[in-house]
Amino acid sequence: MKHGKKYNESAKLVDRAKLYDADEALAMAIKTAVAKFDETVEVHVRLGVDSRHADQQVRGAVILPNGTGRKVRVAVFAKGDEAKAAEEAGAEIVGAEDLVARVQGEGFMEFDVVIAAPNMMGLVGRLGKILGPRGLMPSPKAGTVTPDVGRAVTEAKAGKIEYRLDKTNIIHCPIGKVSFGVEKLNENFDALLDAIIKAKPAAAKGQYVRSCVVASTMGPGVRINPAKVMAQ
Repeated sequence: MKHGKKYNESAKLVDRAKLYDADEALAMAIKTAVAKFDETVEVHVRLGVDSRHADQQVRGAVILPNGTGRKVRVAVFAKGDEAKAAEEAGAEIVGAEDLVARVQGEGFMEFDVVIAAPNMMGLVGRLGKILGPRGLMPSPKAGTVTPDVGRAVTEAKAGKIEYRLDKTNIIHCPIGKVSFGVEKLNENFDALLDAIIKAKPAAAKGQYVRSCVVASTMGPGVRINPAKVMAQ
C-alpha cells in the first residue's frame, strides 16, 4: 500500500521493532497525527481465539470514562412510554414500523447507534441484512436490546462503545481524539482492554492478547507490548 509524504515522515518516528508501553504508544500516536482535523485514536487488538466457534466469541460494550469525542446519533425502535423515554434521553430518531420503512425503502442510515426495546426485535429483525454488515444490529450482549431504552440512550451519548471480533479475530475500537491527550486516552484504553480481558472465553487457549496496536486516523500503527496489557 502506497502512503503519502506526511504518513511516511510520521512512520519514521516509530520504532517498528519496539513494543511500547501503552502511555508511550499513545504519546507516539498523538505525535504522528499530522492531519488538519482532530484525528480519532483507534485500538486494534488481535486475540488468540477463533471467531468461527460460538464458544470463542468476544463481544460486549464498555463506557469509556472520557467518551469518544464525537457526537453520537442514536436511533431507537420503541413505542409508547419507551419511545417517550428514548426521546427524553436525547435520541435523535425514534420510531417503529415507520422507521423500518424509512430504512428499508429510503435507505435512511443517519445514525451511529441502534437501540431497541425487546418487543421491537420482531420488527428490527427485518433489517438484519442492512444493519448487520454495518455492525449496527441491536444485541442484548451489547446492551442495545433492553427494556430501559432511556438509560441505553444516555450511556450511548456518554461514550459507550461496542467491541466485537471481526473475521480475522481482531477487535477495532475508537478510544477518543488526539486532542484528549495521553492521560485521557490512557484511561479510555485501560477501560477497553480491561473489558476485553474480562470477556475472555473459557474455551480460549494459549496467549489471549496476541498483539495490540494504536494509531490515529491518518497515522502509522504503534505496537504495544501485549504482556504488559495482560499484566494490568
